[in-house]
Amino acid sequence: MIALSFALSIFQQRAKQKHRFIAARRDADAQEMSAAADTANPTEMTTALLQRQMHNRQQHNLNEIQRRLLQLGQTLIWGGGTLIILGLFPYTRWVQPLILDWNWIKFPLYIILTLFGTYVAIRASDVLIDRFFLVLQSGTSFGAEASQRLALRFSTFSRVAKSIIAVLLVGSGIITSLAVVGIEVAPLLAGAGIIGLGISFASQSLIKDIINGFLILFEDQYGVGDVIIVGDVAGLVENMNLRITQLRNEEGRLITIPNSEIRIVQNLSKEWSRVDLTITIANNANLDQALKVIDDVAQTMSHDRHWRSLILESPLLLGVDKLDHIGAMIRLWIKTQPLKQWDVAREYRRRLKLALDEAGIAIGVPQQSLVFKSDLRLAGELAEGLNDDEDGKEANGGFTHTESRSSESTNPFHLDN
Repeated sequence: MIALSFALSIFQQRAKQKHRFIAARRDADAQEMSAAADTANPTEMTTALLQRQMHNRQQHNLNEIQRRLLQLGQTLIWGGGTLIILGLFPYTRWVQPLILDWNWIKFPLYIILTLFGTYVAIRASDVLIDRFFLVLQSGTSFGAEASQRLALRFSTFSRVAKSIIAVLLVGSGIITSLAVVGIEVAPLLAGAGIIGLGISFASQSLIKDIINGFLILFEDQYGVGDVIIVGDVAGLVENMNLRITQLRNEEGRLITIPNSEIRIVQNLSKEWSRVDLTITIANNANLDQALKVIDDVAQTMSHDRHWRSLILESPLLLGVDKLDHIGAMIRLWIKTQPLKQWDVAREYRRRLKLALDEAGIAIGVPQQSLVFKSDLRLAGELAEGLNDDEDGKEANGGFTHTESRSSESTNPFHLDN
């Protein structure tokens, strides 16, 4: 017994070491995902990274099954050894048949075995699902962008499939536990059907969540790793299932949205993105020269070895989009890889500012003109009036006469006594 326990303990130590190694790899992958999200570049999670994450999850589930089986083996060894030892001594021999009494031990044993079997089945199903999607993904050959999109979609489908299988297995485990205890399952299932019908009417929002979640997955509106805008919130899709979608915004907040509330989705990371720039040039600047500088900077950047891999097509200068008191607004489009539009736009603005300064072209600023108008005739009349007042003062010796009356004569409510 001790030898078997020691042998199993060696395997347990190895399993624990492998568990720590897998956990370290998962943490490294999580940090890489967080770094990509912080820089608004989740597309850095390439197909290889997503495959590695799925492989790590598969190894983690296998390791969990192995560790639980070894723990069960240790329990059986020490439990069986204890029963054997109890039978060796006369004073404890009576305890052995009491413990091994099948009439009362079978129900707890059945329940424990059912729960353990359900747990192992859930872990094994996770391994099989990950393995299935890995094989399916490796068997498909597409371009780099399509492969990356497919990897994101497979990762999302894998999580949803695991949750569905887990719910089914847990339900099966509960029904099996009730059956082995001796409870009639058929009436319970009939009653559960009636109760479920009532619950379905009371939880219509939940049903809407599930239906909309299925349509989101089926239509590939978005997946885990995409950056989307839903209503007034935006962020990286960290987790999604048939009921909810969880986003991580730029401030690090985790936003949970029921799928039934998702009606209009803006996906910023599907297939390609675009830089939509509007540059305002001062009205007194040379417009043709400004157009040439803006286009030259964009074309030069598209051929730069550090940026040409991010720019999918030659930049398109649309021309003057608007004229107003601020200046001439020139519009430019640059088609980029998914979610690279922010990086490309930042670098382009930096280069454009330097080029405009070198060419002496000013950026448009808000301007306001104030115009003062005067009526010459009105000004003459005002001047004559002022002269007449001055002449009157001189005729009176520089004094003006004012009449004043006493308060008694002017008060209409004054009474003589």
